[in-house]
Amino acid sequence: MNKKSLLPPIARKTSHTETVHGELRNDPYRWLHRRDSKEVEAYLKSENMYTEKMMEPSLDLQKVLFSEFINRIEESDETVPYMEGDYYYFSRTIKGQQYSILYRSQKKNKTSPEVVLDLNELSDGEAYASFGHIEVCPNSTLVAYSLDFSGFRDFELRLLSMSDRKNVDLQPNNVRSFAWANDSRHLFFVTENSAKRPHKVWRQNVISGEQSLVYEERDPLYSVSVSRSRSDKYIFVYSLSTTTNEISYVSADDPIQPLRVFNKRRSGHQYYVEHGENGFYIQTNKDAINSRVMFTSEKKTQEKFWSELIPHHSDVVIDDIQVFKGWIVIEERFQGFIRLRVLDISDGSMRQINLPESLCSVSEYHNEQFDSHEYLFEYESYLSPASVYSYNFKTCKLRLIKQEKVKPYFKKSLYSSELIEVKVEDGTTVPVTIVYKRSSRSTGARPMLLSGYGAYGIPSDPYFSTPRLSLLDRGVIFAVAHVRGGGESGRAWHDKGRMLLKRNSFNDFISCAKHLISAGYTEPKKLMISGGSAGGLLVTAVANMSPELFNGVIADVPFVDVVNTMLDESLPLTVGEYEEWGNPHNKPYYSYIKSYSPYDNVKAQNYPTMLVQTSLNDSQVMYWEPAKYVARLRELKTDSRPLLLKVNMEGGHGGSSGRYDFLREIAFEYSFILGVLGLEE
Repeated sequence: MNKKSLLPPIARKTSHTETVHGELRNDPYRWLHRRDSKEVEAYLKSENMYTEKMMEPSLDLQKVLFSEFINRIEESDETVPYMEGDYYYFSRTIKGQQYSILYRSQKKNKTSPEVVLDLNELSDGEAYASFGHIEVCPNSTLVAYSLDFSGFRDFELRLLSMSDRKNVDLQPNNVRSFAWANDSRHLFFVTENSAKRPHKVWRQNVISGEQSLVYEERDPLYSVSVSRSRSDKYIFVYSLSTTTNEISYVSADDPIQPLRVFNKRRSGHQYYVEHGENGFYIQTNKDAINSRVMFTSEKKTQEKFWSELIPHHSDVVIDDIQVFKGWIVIEERFQGFIRLRVLDISDGSMRQINLPESLCSVSEYHNEQFDSHEYLFEYESYLSPASVYSYNFKTCKLRLIKQEKVKPYFKKSLYSSELIEVKVEDGTTVPVTIVYKRSSRSTGARPMLLSGYGAYGIPSDPYFSTPRLSLLDRGVIFAVAHVRGGGESGRAWHDKGRMLLKRNSFNDFISCAKHLISAGYTEPKKLMISGGSAGGLLVTAVANMSPELFNGVIADVPFVDVVNTMLDESLPLTVGEYEEWGNPHNKPYYSYIKSYSPYDNVKAQNYPTMLVQTSLNDSQVMYWEPAKYVARLRELKTDSRPLLLKVNMEGGHGGSSGRYDFLREIAFEYSFILGVLGLEE
C-alpha cells in the first residue's frame, strides 16, 4: 500500500465564515456540501481513484477474502417459517441473487409456496434497493410495503394484491412505519418532513382512496411511529424523544375513531405499552431508572391508575417486554449480561430461560400470534452462529430450530471469548469483550482490532460474523470496548456518556486501549480501531486525542463534523438529537461539542494510517462530513502514512444493499486491516 509516488487529491479551500456565540468560525471546505455540484462529484471520484490505486496491491487478497466469505455461507438458504394470519412466511436466498425472496405457504412444511415479494425483481436496473417495512393485512389478501431505491431512506409506499399480483402505488413518499386496522381496508402510515423527521400519521382507506390526517407531532424533538398490538386489538401511535414518550391509541376494530392519549407526556418520563388479555402492561421509568412493569385496565390508562407488576431493581435493567395471552417475556440485563425471564400471568410465577452462553445477543424473532405457547427468539454470540430458538411456555423446554451453517468447517472449540474489566481514570469499571483463536492468544502481544460505539443507549452486544473468521484465523484479536453512552448497563450508562458527559466515551475507549496494551494483549504498532456512525465519531475523536496508541483507524460513515451539523437544523436528525449531543445554539453545549468534534480538533501531529468510508446517499451522516475531515487531515497532519477516503456513490448509511456487494465491501476493509497489520500473506 506504500505508493509514495502517488499524490492524494487536495481539496481547494475557500472562505466561509460565520459568527457563533461571538466566535468567528471558518469552514474552508463548506463547498463540499453542494451535492449536485460537478466539482464536488469530480473531487469525490478523484478520492475514489486515489484509494483504488493505493489499494491495488491488495486486489488478490480481496479476492481471496471474498472467496473465503462465500465458501463459508449457504448461498441458497431458507429462514425459519413463522405464522401470520392463515399463512406461514419464510424467506429464501438463491445462489447468485443479491436479495432474499419472501414466500408464504398454507402449511409449515412449505408445501406449494407462493412468492410474496422478490426484491431481485423489484430492484431490476437499480443500483440500490431496500425494504423499509412489510405488513400483511389481517385477512392476508393485501401486502403493504415500502421501498427505497436511493439509499437516502426515501421510502415509497406500495400495495400488493395477492389475488392478481397487481401493485398499487399509494402515492405518499417518505413513508416510515405503518399498520393495518382489522378490517383490512384502513392503513395507518407515518410520513416524514424535509428533515426526515417522522411527524404525521395518516389513515387511508385503500379501497376508496379516502385519506385523513389523524395525528401531527409539532415538537421537533419528537419522532412518530405506528404499530398494531400483538393482540390485534389496538393501533398505537408513539411520539418519542431521547428522554420522553407519549403514546396514543385507537381500537383496531374501529379505526375511524379519534386517537386517545394513553398517558400525557411528562418531561423525562419514558413508557412503552403492550396490550394483554385483561388490560395494558407498561414498561416505565417512573421512579425507576432501570424500568419496572406496571398494569392497568383498558378503561383507566393514566399513570395514577397503574399498579406495579414487576418492581424496579437497582442491579437489573429491563430492556423490553413481550406480552402474550397468559405470558410475558422480559428481556433484561444483569451486570451487563442479557437474560430472558418468563412471567406466568395466571399465578405470578417467574422462571428464567437458560441461554447457552452468558456473552451473547438475543432478539425477538417473528412472534405474530398472541395466543401462543411458543416464544421464538434469535440468538448468537462471538462463538455461536446466528440461531433461532423456541421456548415452550408450558413445558419450559428450549429447542434449537435452526443454526446458520458455517462451511466448510467451523470448530467452536478452536476459538475463545471472554470479558475483562478495565478501571478508567474516574474509577468507573468499563467492560471489554474479546474473541480470538486459541492458538494465537498465547503468543504474546497480538494484532488487535478494537471496536466501539457508545451512543444513543445502544448496546454493543456480541455477535457472530462469518467474515470475521478470516481475521481470527490470521491471528487478529477482535475486541469491543463497551464505553459509556451505550446501553450495556441501562439508562445510567447512557446518561454518563451523552450531552455534557460525552467525553467519558472517548476517555473510556482510550483507557481500554491502554489496558489492552499494558496487559500484553497487543501493542500500539499492532492495534487498529474501528467504528461506524457515532462509533466513527468515537474513533476519530480518540485519534485526535491519542494517535500514538494506534497503528490504524477505520471510520465508517463517521459523524465527524459535529458542531456544523448540530448547528444546521435543516439537516436530517439534527433537532431530534439535541437530547443526545446538546444544542450548540446554547453556548455551554457549543463549547463542549467543539472541544471534541473531530473536524474541529484536527491538529498538526502524526496520525495513524486511516481508511474513512462514506456513502453519497447517506441520510444520517452526510457524505461531506468525512470528506471535509479527510481534507483537513491532509492539510494539517505531519506524517506520510496513508489516508484513504472511499465513497460509495450509490449506497446509504449501511453501505451497499446487495449481499454480495456488501461482502465485497468487507473484503476491501479487511484487506486494508491486514495490510496495515502486516498480515497480507
